Amino acid sequence: MEKTFDPAAIERRIRENWESAGAFRAGRPERAAAAPYSIVIPPPNVTGNLHMGHALNNTLQDILARHARMQGKDVLWQPGTDHAGIATQMVVERQLMERQEHRRALGREKFLERVWAWKAESGGAIVEQLKRLGASCDWSRERFTLDEGLSRAVVKVFVALHREGLIYKDKRLVNWDPKLHTAISDLEVQQVECRGAFKWERGGEKPFDAAALAKILDKNPNGHLYYFDYPLEGDDGAVITVATTRPETMLGDTGVAVHPENERLKYLIGRHVILPLVGRRIPIVADEYADPEKGTGAVKITPAHDFNDFEVGKRHGLRVVNVLDLEGRVTLQGNAEFHEGLESSADLTQSFTALDSHDRFDARAKIVAMMEARGLLGKIEPNTHMVPHGDRSQVVLEPRLTDQWYVDAKTLAQPALKAVREGKTVFVPKNWEKTYFEWLDNIQPWCISRQLWWGHRIPAWYDEEGNVFVADSDEAAQAQAREKHGRDVALARDEDVLDTWFSSALWPFSTLGWPDETKELARFYPTTVLVTGFDIIFFWVARMMMMGLHFMGEVPFRDVYIHALVRDEKGAKMSKSKGNVIDPLGLIDQYGADALRFTLAAMAAQGRDIKLSTQRVEGYRNFATKLWNASRFAEINGCARVEGYDPKANQNVLNRWIVTEAARASREISAAIEAYRFNDAANAAYRFVWNIFCDWYVELTKPLLSGEDGPAKDETRACTAFALDQIYALLHPFMPFITEELWAIKGAAGPKRESLLALGAWPQLEGLEDDAAEAEIGWIVELVSEVRSLRAEMNLGATEIPLVLVGADEAARARALRWQDTLQKLARLSSVAFAESPPKSSAQFLVRGTLAALPLEGVIDLAAEAKRLDKEIEKHDAEVRKLDAKLSNEGFLAKAEEEVIDEHRERRENALARIGTLKAARTRLG
Repeated sequence: MEKTFDPAAIERRIRENWESAGAFRAGRPERAAAAPYSIVIPPPNVTGNLHMGHALNNTLQDILARHARMQGKDVLWQPGTDHAGIATQMVVERQLMERQEHRRALGREKFLERVWAWKAESGGAIVEQLKRLGASCDWSRERFTLDEGLSRAVVKVFVALHREGLIYKDKRLVNWDPKLHTAISDLEVQQVECRGAFKWERGGEKPFDAAALAKILDKNPNGHLYYFDYPLEGDDGAVITVATTRPETMLGDTGVAVHPENERLKYLIGRHVILPLVGRRIPIVADEYADPEKGTGAVKITPAHDFNDFEVGKRHGLRVVNVLDLEGRVTLQGNAEFHEGLESSADLTQSFTALDSHDRFDARAKIVAMMEARGLLGKIEPNTHMVPHGDRSQVVLEPRLTDQWYVDAKTLAQPALKAVREGKTVFVPKNWEKTYFEWLDNIQPWCISRQLWWGHRIPAWYDEEGNVFVADSDEAAQAQAREKHGRDVALARDEDVLDTWFSSALWPFSTLGWPDETKELARFYPTTVLVTGFDIIFFWVARMMMMGLHFMGEVPFRDVYIHALVRDEKGAKMSKSKGNVIDPLGLIDQYGADALRFTLAAMAAQGRDIKLSTQRVEGYRNFATKLWNASRFAEINGCARVEGYDPKANQNVLNRWIVTEAARASREISAAIEAYRFNDAANAAYRFVWNIFCDWYVELTKPLLSGEDGPAKDETRACTAFALDQIYALLHPFMPFITEELWAIKGAAGPKRESLLALGAWPQLEGLEDDAAEAEIGWIVELVSEVRSLRAEMNLGATEIPLVLVGADEAARARALRWQDTLQKLARLSSVAFAESPPKSSAQFLVRGTLAALPLEGVIDLAAEAKRLDKEIEKHDAEVRKLDAKLSNEGFLAKAEEEVIDEHRERRENALARIGTLKAARTRLG
């Protein structure tokens, strides 16, 4: 073996060994009769690069897959990538712009050729990055959401749902991206907090400065609240005041809402106002949407430009007037909806001249100035609020009324709700079921069309009269048209493509070959578990449930494990703007994939976000080094596998003990993995490898391995090799690279193996636990540990001190005498003695029912030590009081960021833990 462990030197070679052996292929002949176990990977975007969320998600999936594979199951971890409609189209469009080309000049066909060429050359880099992480997917079955098979599945589902009336076309509001010119899903909406910097009030000392306002809005168009007076019809000088954050939408107002129980304003319900700058007569309606406690109590209603207003408008039959085009510019010329019912006026002409074709934010400043000029602007206030932005384009989104394709999600949601309520699919942690229920109980129609070119083109064709023919091919659509018209007619295919989430909703069964009845579909559907983040429970998990139940008649997965977020070491969410993003590939380069994987697993407690620091990863790199060094120790001491070695035949109590601990570790790790308690599994493995094997077994075997040859030495060598083999297997799901290397390497535990640990068996150690051996060695370990802990508490340094066992029974006396030399060496004891009562001025503690005492008189200054401990306790008490004051301060809790509050709570917990340790030491002094 090399003296030091170098991850970079082995990782690529081991990956190639796995791939050349087909280690991760499902359906291996020798597992034909094995139980199936399947996971579908949440398909990463083809444009993506590995980030820490991917690293966590795929590490946890890999732990499950490797553990199941070692249990002898036929494992399919289905890989693939998503075509990522918007992201991919943006990448290629950006490349075209660099060459002064535009996709519309190229045309759809040529543009798509460019996208496919980009995908072949540069797309899917994340697949190689997942392999670097050690992901044991069946890469021979890799799928792509736009491949031929999945495209066929998408068309079949669309046509079938349309035929059943569950897909339809409708005019509704959508999140519209004015830069990308497409509707986007809620998941692609990023809420950004905005606060303005302009303040003005009518009648105040400060005159209105239109130029200053325009300058401010040019830099920061959002973050103000504007109070406008709308004149009441037939009542000169009387107005109703409304407040808005988006003045440009007032051009499309078709109503004003007042709460029916608003004592101050309800007398106006049923009357009309004349919309300033436009002249439109609009009603004042009673609606509970208008909160009497917010703003002015009256709300302007613009059904075409606000989701809530759209619903209010439907309730009261208000007109829908769209005043913005697809780029977010004011559009009045040729706008029939806008002009309907309007009479020519000077105001209308001025508005038309000043505002038509202007950008929405430019128009915002102009409208405010025009309202002020008419004496209808009450005030402007800075207003902190969340403004929706496109996560790709970074521009402010607009609710836009458009014709789109929708899925009747309400109908499809009912079986999906029932399946979880009946326990056919279980969420882990269970509290996420509440989120799932809340979303599905209140689900809205699902907009599935996108105004893009890259994606699954909607299988719908139109004739010149606007009749639509939905079919799985052009020929089938032509046949439908002939049936309707009795002749051939010209058809034009829908220009839109489907929402990416539509194809990924079919992922658990489309990747297995559906709509064909494949053997993989029969064997691996439903899948065993889905591992994903909480942010896509609705967008992906719920939609897979709907589609799986509708088309397969069964849930797509039995369990859904929801993992938490990976944050920075202070608990802040990672973001490029904060500069706190940790690159997993950089950590792999520096510390190795095994160290990163083990860190993520060890910190993946259910329902708790991970606070990741490079120091933690470095710590687990040291763990890998510790295992390497323990294996080298075995090699140097001639510890090799012995053919026919039977751990049940061990005679030495130390060897019986390590086999007992291995059996317990195996049971604990396996149970924790199967319960998705990844941190418990990793910590059980860490405890066994580092604390039990490396710290204690290796140390305790040194006298045997360095002593004379004989049966005891031979047995210890064989047992050491056996224990290491169990360690490699137990650690393999977490640290596959180093364990695969040590499993195969010559010398660490016998001749070089040709078999792969990835295809090896999970340790079978039932019946090997020896309670008597554990009682013997466990007592020694705990006694030494307690003495070491006490030495640290009392600042005893290297000073040798006596140990007195008080009132010990014969078994404890015999055990202490058998291990006296070891106790004195490991605990730095000058002697081991026995007494019926504790010595004066001694620190005392219990070890499995035996009272142990360390006489301290003359060893340390007891009074000075008591004073030091009291001072330390008071220091930490003061820290707790200070933190309690902050954490009980409502002002601090309201203003401080979440990660700051969490950091204060963590400091408090640490201080309390330290106080407990110090008080225990103080109590021992008396």
